[in-house]
Amino acid sequence: MTLERGTLLHKRYRIIEILGQGGMGSVYRAMDENLGVEVSVKENLFTTDEYARQFRLEAVILANLRHANLTRVTDHFVIGDQGQYLVMDYVEGEDLRQRMERLGSISEEDAILIGVAMCDALSYLHSRKPPILHRDLKPGNVKITPDGHIYLVDFGLAKILKGTQATTTGARAMTPGYSPPEQYGTARTDARTDIYSLGATLYAALTGVIPEDGLARAMDNVELTPLSKRNSKISRRLTSVIEKAMSIKVDDRYQTADDFRQALLSSNPKTLLLNGGILVVPPPVFEGGEDIQEPPERPITGALKPDPQPASRPASIPIRKIGMGTGFWIFISFILLLLLTAVVAVPYFWVPISRIIADLRSTATEMVFSTATAELTSSTSFEALSSTSITVIVFTPTPSLTPTASFTIAPAFTPTATIVLTPSKTPTPTITPVGGGVGQIAFASDRSGVPQIYVFSLNSDTPSQVTSLDEGACQPDWSPNGQKLVFISPCASSSDTYPGSHMYTINVDGSDLTALATVEGGDFDPAWSPDGARIAFTSLRDGYAQIYVLNLTDESVVRLTQMDATRPARQPAWNPLASEIAYSQKKYEAWEIWAMTDVGTGAMRLVLSSPDNWDTLPTWSTDGATVLFTQSKKLATTNWLMSFPYSEIKSGWAASVKNGSYAGDADYSADGFWLVFENNDGINEDIFMLATDSGLRQQIISDLGMDFDPAWRPLPLP
Repeated sequence: MTLERGTLLHKRYRIIEILGQGGMGSVYRAMDENLGVEVSVKENLFTTDEYARQFRLEAVILANLRHANLTRVTDHFVIGDQGQYLVMDYVEGEDLRQRMERLGSISEEDAILIGVAMCDALSYLHSRKPPILHRDLKPGNVKITPDGHIYLVDFGLAKILKGTQATTTGARAMTPGYSPPEQYGTARTDARTDIYSLGATLYAALTGVIPEDGLARAMDNVELTPLSKRNSKISRRLTSVIEKAMSIKVDDRYQTADDFRQALLSSNPKTLLLNGGILVVPPPVFEGGEDIQEPPERPITGALKPDPQPASRPASIPIRKIGMGTGFWIFISFILLLLLTAVVAVPYFWVPISRIIADLRSTATEMVFSTATAELTSSTSFEALSSTSITVIVFTPTPSLTPTASFTIAPAFTPTATIVLTPSKTPTPTITPVGGGVGQIAFASDRSGVPQIYVFSLNSDTPSQVTSLDEGACQPDWSPNGQKLVFISPCASSSDTYPGSHMYTINVDGSDLTALATVEGGDFDPAWSPDGARIAFTSLRDGYAQIYVLNLTDESVVRLTQMDATRPARQPAWNPLASEIAYSQKKYEAWEIWAMTDVGTGAMRLVLSSPDNWDTLPTWSTDGATVLFTQSKKLATTNWLMSFPYSEIKSGWAASVKNGSYAGDADYSADGFWLVFENNDGINEDIFMLATDSGLRQQIISDLGMDFDPAWRPLPLP
């Protein structure tokens, strides 16, 4: 759960505001009440006993890092059943992503200077004993201070390398466009992983465009657009240096950060003999103290967009000089008038003001202002932190009002101003499971021999077995109230069709196993309706796959799709907010995503497809606004996730999901912030989670057996 403003964390850190938020947690600006300095607090809400133990061990190593281009880790702690926390120096200024948004792109010289500073930081990290990898180098983690100093920030995902083993302080996360293929799990990561990410960061900074994803390039789905095509002003030497750093094969990259640093310096005569401290043009100072808002991360799509024209960068940012014209003397006169007024008013106001100041120091977040004519309540909420608000209190003169204040403003009237300060309360963090609801996932696994249904809680390490059927069980789906599961049996392994299977329901504790009405052929792909009264499913009862609906009240069955054997249909998925069902249907040797009403009318194709790509396994977001599905190359074992806004179905085109490679059969969490899915690398199937906003990806269920068919529990326990 996001910490509220004013929360005292670990009896020391008072939360001031949220700096950023992702699926795994948030980053906060806080006040260290022991030292009186501002700090950054990064949380990781997904934790287990093993994660906590490893976190403590590695946080100690991170806390001992000292380098001119690295922020310090000053504290670390774990709050049981809540999360892990790293406390770091708070660095003012703008990050590189904000600078890209402001300028469009940066100059070649600045890119080299930033790259060299980051290489210095990486060289220091990689040379530690044991070596340390950053693993999340991207524009948002390169900070530029008001004096132009460059920092590498955010060690929430840092990895400590010990021999041939790797341990992590946080999730194994990837950022599409900036992460190399090996970071997706295709190979072991090492120092060259950070070199790729730095190259991609400089590519984006010079072009204003996120480069093509490393895993997609490795799978030959896309090619890296030459940097010179994005920005023709960049020299050939620098282009060659950056593209070498972004090589798909690790052996083709620079092997050390020092090698990359030297290549960057040698690419431009102005930086060849660079010595001393490295500074770049500082961020501008906005009048009124306005913050530079962090732009949203650009989504990765499957197709290349037209090349943008890089914005021209001014040679320098002019500094506005303050002259001594008329405005200057008016300002001085105003200050003198205020001082004179203060001298006269202090004897009358000092007592009430001193009391107010004393009270204000002890209050936290709530004040109630009342006057003779109006009462205003001002409270602080987390939702209001993203914008600046000004509260204006108007005192309305009332001539007939009887004066009660101890001072007189004017003979005609005396307004009464009463400030009532309510006792402050330090908000107590409450625990909300990752994904909302009760934070549980049902899935099938053959870890015990034949597949059975299991339920896994994200705050535990061991899943609980729900079924024990001799012929196996799989394809679980939750009832809307989260109390029952529907599934199929027999089930020998993960498959597209299950001839001879039947549907069953069972309580989540394994009791009340009930067989549903069926006929010969095979019923599978069960999907419980949002109202809990029906179950849509695929059946082979008429000789080929079509979509049916079972009414749980009278056990009647209705066939919804009416296609012939050349156009089978399967995998129904209910829109949670409408009487609509999405499903996959085969047409001209390709599987496509279609939708129809819950009575089988109004069938329409939702996504344009091609004979080379098969679209299957549709699912809906919790608000019904997005349709997600799995795409693959015909019978290939590898697949990836695609999605599109349901309101834009007329366009017919879908986009790849951020960090959704090697993924399929996804399901949304109860709060809509996470996806749970199968990860199939062609060797084994495991269950992963993916943050819908940031693309943060983490394995949550692992076994030597096959784990598949994940389904997120929809509602809290009663």
